[in-house]
Order: sequence, then structure tokens, then C-alpha cells
Amino acid sequence: MNEAHLHMVVNHFPIIGTIFGLGVLVTGIFLKNNVVKNVAYVLFIVAAIFGAVSMATGEGAEEIAENLPSVTEQFIHEHEEMAEKLAIVLYALGLVSLIGLYLNIKNHAKANLVSYLAAVIAIAGVFIGKQTGTTGGEIRHTEIRANAASVAVPAENNGNETEGDDH
Repeated sequence: MNEAHLHMVVNHFPIIGTIFGLGVLVTGIFLKNNVVKNVAYVLFIVAAIFGAVSMATGEGAEEIAENLPSVTEQFIHEHEEMAEKLAIVLYALGLVSLIGLYLNIKNHAKANLVSYLAAVIAIAGVFIGKQTGTTGGEIRHTEIRANAASVAVPAENNGNETEGDDH
């Protein structure tokens, strides 16, 4: 497994984990249930760890991808810039989540405030994560690029006769 492959394996969890974590956290806030909030905090911490691994494997993936057809430095640079922003948000969210876990365990009065702070950071993470995922996908998936050709390719007949054929 090379670094590009490893990058592809780990880079989805920071985005998906943040989305799931936000849903779980909002549920925990709504239900006023610290156990549910703690599950969200753990998801955020794991997402931050996977974000760090994604960042660590990104450079190696770039070295491989930049030599592939239809990959330009512009697409890689845009993805790299968004990934750096997402990493900062995920690291902040991971830290706030550690604090939230601690405060929930200690039944601290500020625990609810921290859960709202985590929700705000997670919302930013979901937005930036969407942008990061899109720019990453555009590197190899030309069909999702803004300038993708919308040319329909006719389906092959596969040797089957269609109505109107007089054979």
C-alpha cells in the first residue's frame, strides 16, 4: 500500500465522522444526555486523529497523483489549502471534545457551554469538510469538476435488436 492508497483509505473519516458526530451531539444536546454527547466527543476526537493521518499521507499522495493524467497542480493546491483549514478546525474540535468529556465526567457547570461550542465548531467542520472532499474528489474525478463536459454517451446495443429492426 503506497501513501496515495493510504490517504484514500483514511481521508473519508474526518469528514464523515464530523457529520455523524454533529448529528449525535445535537441529539445529545436536545435530549440533555451526557452519554450521547460523550459519544459525539469520541467521534470528534477520532475524526481529528484521522485528520492528522490524512494530513501526514497527503504529501506522499500528492507526489504520486501529480504524475497522473488530467491532474493539475491547481486541483492539488486547492485541495491542500482546504485540507489545512479543515485540519485546524478538526484539531480545535478534538481539543474542545477532550475538554467536554472531562467536564461531563466531572459534572461541571460549564459542560453544557462546551457542548454548544463543540456544535458550532463541528458545523464549521462539516462545511469545510464538504469543500475539502469536493476539491479532493476533483483531483481524479473529472466528472465532478465545474467545467466537466455534459456529453451524454449513447449506450451500446450489445448486439440486441431494437424495435424497428427488420432482420
